Amino acid sequence: MPLEIRELVIKASVGDEKSSSSSNSDASGSTSDESTINEIVEKVLSIIKEKSER
Repeated sequence: MPLEIRELVIKASVGDEKSSSSSNSDASGSTSDESTINEIVEKVLSIIKEKSER
């Protein structure tokens, strides 16, 4: 019997206000964070696409 998922909840926490880092490392860290987020979004979209093709 197939199982149908009707709701998908994704929670993400980006950034940490409590961390103490210099402004120079923040500038380089944002690029790294953006690339990580983009990778995660691409993986999620590919999983959704794969499930819709079934």
